[in-house]
Amino acid sequence: MIENEKYLDRALLEYCNSDAYPFHMPGHKRQTMGNWNCEAIDITEITGFDNLHHAEGILLKAQQRAAQTFGADESFFLVNGSTAGLLAAVCGTVKKGGRLLMARNCHKAVYHAVYLMELQTEYLYPEQTEFGIQGSIAPEEVQRMLEQYPDTQAVLLTSPTYDGVVSDIAAIAEIVHAHQIPLIVDEAHGAHFGFSERFPKKAISYGADLCIESVHKTLPAYTQTALLHYRKNPWVDLERVKRYLGIYQSSSPSYVLMAGIDRCTRILREQGTTLFAAFEQQLHDFYQSCENLQYISVFPENGNDDGIWDRDSSKILICAEAVGLHGQDLADLLTQKYHLELEMASGHYATALTSIMDTKEGFDRLFAALEEIDQSFHDGSDDLEKENGQQIFTTDAIYRPAKKVMKISEAMDAPKEKVKLLESAGSVSGEFVYLYPPGIPILAPGELVTPEILDALATCQKRNMEVQGMKDFSGIWLEICQDNVS
Repeated sequence: MIENEKYLDRALLEYCNSDAYPFHMPGHKRQTMGNWNCEAIDITEITGFDNLHHAEGILLKAQQRAAQTFGADESFFLVNGSTAGLLAAVCGTVKKGGRLLMARNCHKAVYHAVYLMELQTEYLYPEQTEFGIQGSIAPEEVQRMLEQYPDTQAVLLTSPTYDGVVSDIAAIAEIVHAHQIPLIVDEAHGAHFGFSERFPKKAISYGADLCIESVHKTLPAYTQTALLHYRKNPWVDLERVKRYLGIYQSSSPSYVLMAGIDRCTRILREQGTTLFAAFEQQLHDFYQSCENLQYISVFPENGNDDGIWDRDSSKILICAEAVGLHGQDLADLLTQKYHLELEMASGHYATALTSIMDTKEGFDRLFAALEEIDQSFHDGSDDLEKENGQQIFTTDAIYRPAKKVMKISEAMDAPKEKVKLLESAGSVSGEFVYLYPPGIPILAPGELVTPEILDALATCQKRNMEVQGMKDFSGIWLEICQDNVS
C-alpha cells in the first residue's frame, strides 16, 4: 500500500466538508436537492423502468416532459454529456467525407466528430471585442461562406461560448435554411436560457434544428448529464441521429443520472420562477457592488461590446491585470487564500460560473475577496505589457487563425515524429493543442505551426495555464506529420 494514499471517495468527502465554494460547474453547486440514497436507486433496466435505447414507458415520458419544458419537439437524455450529443448531431447530419461549416471556437468534441467522419471543414471565426474575448459569429460571414462552399451539409455554432457570448441565431438560421441544410447549435452553456427574461432565449426557439445543452453546467443536475433537442424540420434525418446516439451513449445508462435530469425538469417546472427571480437579484446586486472596484474590472452586467450580439451575465468575467494579476494568477489567489474555486482562467481574465443554486453567501464572499484584492494592490498597470494602449495577451492573441494543410483525419492518421513544441514552426501539427477548459483547439491536426501560435503557447505555459491535448503531458514535445515537415 502506498504511504499516505488517499482514495477518491474519501478525498471528495473531505473536500465537501471544507469551506471551499464552487464558482464552477456543476450547476447544483453541491446543494442537496433531495434526500437520495444513490446506491439504493442505482439500478439497471428492470421491469417497469424502461430502456433509454428503446424508450416506451417512464423514460419516454421523462424525455417528453423535458421537451415540453425546454421548448423542443423532441428531447433526448444524454448520460455521456454534451459530447455524445455533438458527436451524434454531426455524424447524423453530415455524410462521411462531407463538408461541415463550423465555428473555429467549437469544443474538441466537434473536432473528434470531424475526425471520425473524415470531414472537410471550413471555419467561421468569431468577431473581435474590446474586452479581448471572442465575440459572436456574424450572419454575414455565414452567408459568405455558404456561397463560397455550396456543398456544405450542415452548419455548427457554439452559442453561448464559454464567456457567455451569444450569436444571432435567428438571422443565421434563416440564412442556413435558405441553403436547405440544418443548423446545429452547441448550447452546452445555455441550458438555463429561456427560463427568465434576463437571459437570452434558447437557440431552438430561434430556429436551430438540433441543439445540445448541458443541464449539469448551469442547472441543478449531475455532472455528465445533458439534452439533445430537436425541432421538426426537413433537413435532419432524426432516425440517423438516434442511431448515432445509440453508438455514442453507454448501453448501460445510469438511472441516477437520468433521474437527475428528470428531477431538474421538475425543479424548473415547480420552482423555476422563484429560483430565477432570486438568482437575478443576486447577480444584479453583485454587479452593482463591483462598480465600486477601483482597479479590478468585471465585464458589466448589461454591457455589450462591439462584436457581441448578446451575452449571458451569469458568466462573471473578472480582469485584474491592473493589479498585476493575469487570469491564472487571479484564479490561484482566489482558490488558495479565499477558498473560492473559479471555472476557468484565460490569459487576462478569470471566469466565475454561477447558477440558480448559488447562495447570497457565495456572492458576498466573491465580492469581499475582489474588494480586498482591489484595495491591497497599487496600480501596476504601467508595468504590464501593452501595445497601442491595449493588453497584448487577450483571447484573440491565444486563438489565432491557422492555415489548414491537411484534413484532420489525414493528419491524425499520418506517420508522426516528435519535435520540441517551441521549435516546431513550419511543421504540420499531428495532434490537438488546446487550453482546458475550455477545450477549444489552439492547434488542430493538419494545421501549420506558426511562430505567432508558438508565442501564444509559450505565454500560456509561462502563465501556468492548462495546455493539453498533446500526448506529452509535460508540454515539451509535439507530434508532427512526417510528410509535411518543411
